[in-house]
Amino acid sequence: MAEQYEFLTPEWIAAAKQVRETMPAPTSPPAHAIKMNQVITGAPFNDAAEIHVHLDTSDGEIIIEEGHLDGPDLTVTVDYDTARAIFVEQNPQAGMQAFMAGKIKVQGDMTKMMALQAGAPDPNAVAIAQAIKDITL
Repeated sequence: MAEQYEFLTPEWIAAAKQVRETMPAPTSPPAHAIKMNQVITGAPFNDAAEIHVHLDTSDGEIIIEEGHLDGPDLTVTVDYDTARAIFVEQNPQAGMQAFMAGKIKVQGDMTKMMALQAGAPDPNAVAIAQAIKDITL
C-alpha cells in the first residue's frame, strides 16, 4: 500500500504531484479551458486561515498547484471537508449539496466551473484520481 498523507498537507501535495508525473497522462485534453483559483478554509492541520491552490487546463492538461494564478476565470472558496469530498472522494453530490447550502462561494464565470463536469472522464485521468485517493488518509 502507498504511503498516505492528510489531504492538502505539503506532503500530500508533493505525493500527488509525483503520482501525476509517474502515471500515464490522460489521452484526451480537458473538455474546457479554465483557470480557477481555490481557497480552502478550515483545514485541521493548518494554523493559517486558508490554503490557496489553483487548477489550470488552459494548456490542454489538468494542472493543480499551490498558490493562485493572476487573472483567473473564477475563484472558488470552499471548506476543507467539502473540498476533500469533491476532489478525493470524487463525490459530485457533496459539491452540489454544499453549493445549495451556501458552503461554496464562486466569484467570476460560474459557467466555466459547471462546464468542467461535462463529458466522459478520460480513463487515465480516472486512474490518476484513484491513485491520488489511495495516498490520502
